[in-house]
Amino acid sequence: MKILAIESSCDETSVAIVEDRTVLSNVIATQIEEHKIYGGVVPEIASRRHAEAISQVCEQALLDANLTYSDMDAVAVTFAPGLIGALLVGVNFAKGLALSLGVPLIPVHHLRSHIAANYIAHPDLKPPFLCLLVSGGNTVIAEVTDYTKFNILGGTQDDAAGECFDKTARCMGLPYPGGVNLDKIATVADTKKYPLPYPKVSTGKYDFSFSGLKTAVLNLVHNANQKGEEVDVPVVCATVRQRVCDMLLKNTFAAAEEFGYKKIVLAGGVSANSELRERFSKECEKRGLSLYYPPLKYCGDNAAMVGAQAIHEYLDGNTGDSSLNATATLPINYR
Repeated sequence: MKILAIESSCDETSVAIVEDRTVLSNVIATQIEEHKIYGGVVPEIASRRHAEAISQVCEQALLDANLTYSDMDAVAVTFAPGLIGALLVGVNFAKGLALSLGVPLIPVHHLRSHIAANYIAHPDLKPPFLCLLVSGGNTVIAEVTDYTKFNILGGTQDDAAGECFDKTARCMGLPYPGGVNLDKIATVADTKKYPLPYPKVSTGKYDFSFSGLKTAVLNLVHNANQKGEEVDVPVVCATVRQRVCDMLLKNTFAAAEEFGYKKIVLAGGVSANSELRERFSKECEKRGLSLYYPPLKYCGDNAAMVGAQAIHEYLDGNTGDSSLNATATLPINYR
């Protein structure tokens, strides 16, 4: 089944052609250079650029796959969660395309897509497994009991881990995307130099909080500026990265132990973080657990992962029609 998949939830316009778990093409038009001027994504600009790029990106994906519209068996699209204006561009384009081709329309949840990026890289991977899904907008520990069935064990109660990286990087003057650049310049952390906190929560035992860490860095930088002192940016970056990774590892492995999971999956943009990968790899090896994470090219937003999840949504009867709408927020276990 050949699926034309569309992703436009944030600042990447992407179209891919996917057949089962095989990616025939995957085209991405990025807006990073434009949003870099503002230090982050400007939703209105993102929406306009999606509208300008999507037709051309779609044509290029078909060209790269050496296929035509008539070869498509279905159209899939990210409909939630994300920036509402950006999502609407992809959803409306997909609805019109599916209607004109007379093929099924498959709505796909963005977080499910990130998990499905692992299916492309690891054809042997099948549920059940435990997944840490960590990105700029979401931080979730979920049981993946089947391809379309998820049980949330924990999540952030405020900021996502990726947002903590991005905002702390920005306050230290690092260019957008902050999390990526923070990871690049981080040195070995000297925790005695900047004793940043480990925020705690009083809700679920696998929940997270990252806003306190972000605020501590903001205060550290602002106080230093007021006193005319210099901040050791690489050490602060490394300390922030260490704190975030400590919290992510602690809760994930505690959940794996309690629920008896032997397969751990990392997903989302922050799964590209070098320390996170290294420490999860070492800890899984130590515990005798299997670890899966996507290659770097599939960690960020892309349409190939949408297509990889779409086939499972279709087989589960999850299809849409002309009434499909975009949704800015929606839990991964919405149905």
